[in-house]
Amino acid sequence: MTQHPPTGRVPDLLSAALSAAERGWNVFPLRPGDKRPALHGETACPGTGDCADGHRKWEQRATTDPDRIRGAWTAGAFNVGLATGPSGLVVVDLDPVKAKDPKGTPDGVTSLQALCERAGQVVPATYRTRTASGGHHLYFTAPPGVRLGNSAGKLGKHIDTRAHGGYVVAAGSTLPNGTYDVVDPTEPVPLPEWLHASLTHRQPSRALTAAPAPVRASRYAAAALRAETATVAGAGEGVRNWTLVRAARALGRFIPSGDLARTEVEQALNSAGLAAGLRENECRAAVASALNWSIANNPGRPA
Repeated sequence: MTQHPPTGRVPDLLSAALSAAERGWNVFPLRPGDKRPALHGETACPGTGDCADGHRKWEQRATTDPDRIRGAWTAGAFNVGLATGPSGLVVVDLDPVKAKDPKGTPDGVTSLQALCERAGQVVPATYRTRTASGGHHLYFTAPPGVRLGNSAGKLGKHIDTRAHGGYVVAAGSTLPNGTYDVVDPTEPVPLPEWLHASLTHRQPSRALTAAPAPVRASRYAAAALRAETATVAGAGEGVRNWTLVRAARALGRFIPSGDLARTEVEQALNSAGLAAGLRENECRAAVASALNWSIANNPGRPA
């Protein structure tokens, strides 16, 4: 078996976790050299410890308790996950251009600059980290009394946001392609009102009408699309993924018959999943798999 060297040192990662906790940010361990949570999933839950009264996910188990943090990080070289919702943060994630992007596609930094120019604002100076892939995370304190979720592309190309239901990889963590480093140690400033407005503007209707029904759709199919996306958008934690898969399987039967276009179903369900708090990659994978199953098991109308 090929042995790969560790991508981070326990003392450094423990220090990074404790530093984040000192700021009041709730942390939890990620897999060594990875961005995925190191905690057990619901199907493997032992029903003990933190989960004695029922399974608790990473967002619920994230902590600022230094003793718990030391106990976790001395067990291995875990990267540091930061639960944005419990930490009272909204993090704007500026991604770099991807290899599959068409020529001329702007990166997240360029998109944010353009967004600021259109709004007559400057790029906010706040706590900022550089990600392992060369992107940037801008940290803001969440508006009081407001529960913001995650978003993908709502503010612009290659701009995502993480709040309740989301997490980011904290500074000090290391991936095979690089590290997460602080590039602006400024304390996080409140999320600007104009950015808050951009995130919440017509948010409910976007989740339900992200993909208008095609002209050829039957009234029944169009009604099903609206109902299923509304159900997914309103699904609570613990049933969100199941609800998304069930909705995709239900709507997938309208695709072979020509009543709905696959791209429209995917867009509507992905947007609804994000509104429910799922991550973009979770939505896309679950929807694609469920639609494939439904199409394979539901032949189209006979000629």
